[in-house]
Amino acid sequence: MDSRYFTEEHNLFRQSLADFLQKEVVPNIEKWEETGHIERFIWEKFGEMGFFGIAYPEAYGGMDLDLFYTVIFLEELQKINSGGFAAAMWAHAYLAMTHVNAEGSEEIKQKYLTKSIIGECIGAMAVTEPFGGSDVAGMRTTAVKKGDTYVINGSKTFITNGVYSDYIVVAAKTSPELGNKGISIFIVDRDTKGVSATKLDKLGWRASDTGEIAFDNVIIPSSHLMGEEGKGFPYIMQHFALERLIMGVNAHARAEFALEYAVKYMGERQAFGKTIDKFQALRHTMADCFADMEVCKEFNYSVTARLNKDEYVVKEATISKLRSTKMADDVIYQCLQMLGGYGYMEEYPMARLLRDSRLGPIGGGTSEILREIIAKMVIDKKEYKPAVNH
Repeated sequence: MDSRYFTEEHNLFRQSLADFLQKEVVPNIEKWEETGHIERFIWEKFGEMGFFGIAYPEAYGGMDLDLFYTVIFLEELQKINSGGFAAAMWAHAYLAMTHVNAEGSEEIKQKYLTKSIIGECIGAMAVTEPFGGSDVAGMRTTAVKKGDTYVINGSKTFITNGVYSDYIVVAAKTSPELGNKGISIFIVDRDTKGVSATKLDKLGWRASDTGEIAFDNVIIPSSHLMGEEGKGFPYIMQHFALERLIMGVNAHARAEFALEYAVKYMGERQAFGKTIDKFQALRHTMADCFADMEVCKEFNYSVTARLNKDEYVVKEATISKLRSTKMADDVIYQCLQMLGGYGYMEEYPMARLLRDSRLGPIGGGTSEILREIIAKMVIDKKEYKPAVNH
């Protein structure tokens, strides 16, 4: 491990997490991939081990550790070959919980953050809508103030943990006439009257429950507004930097896993009287793949180090996701090829890896949107200011 970023404590944490995943998660992965339902007991075990609380304040039961512990959490989750399971875990711990911690009132944190950290409550983050994916500002879901309540109407889609979560962090327009300046963030209990969800059938990420959620005259107390009314868009944008970096880290980690598996296979597979890792064309393909993966990994670590110092890394995190997710798809494609016909078989890991990886350039901002954000920053000199200065 790179000593510039990882200490002995980090390495011990990595080992204990890897052991935990092998013992508690791996034996259940095939079942969860088939059912699309991750059972409750594993959330509670993650909570008992403190894994959901690594980045959160000790006051709520967290450990308040640096971001490289989060990197380890993400990397190890990619090595058990279930992008869906990994997504369910990090969508809870780093999408939903990030907003609860950053914008939630003390009352909300006591109720939701503490239970999320121990794995008793599962969270989902609902921004994307059927009529507007990457166009966050174009959302149609509304939250109308009525006395000391808000009434929410609209629908959200492609929501990880969208079916089985206990609460949903929802972005809705409180002042539709103001465009992206009229968006606010709310926390909504799953069992609130008028909330319903439909599970979606996906190419990959099969273990996670991705849902379309409808809000039909859902009444919530005004205390469930998180942060200031009308500040939802900058809150979302601010946390997108972390989400994009997470997806960049996930990408380099799954590419590294694919490469390790492919190289091991190539060292065992015989053709024409020798192992296939002796054929120059294949060796050089793998060398290119390793080089591409290492460049992304090194960049992602440097961005993590900057974010860990509270630097505002929107551009760098956007580049991380754009480049790393494309690299992962390309590397996994080549690794599958190295396995030949076995690569196409579901009993080998590459088939699922390829399917799961393909969401990388789509979720959390498509590559096309990311390129436009980068272009605005480097060509138009646009600055994306943080919503809240640390």
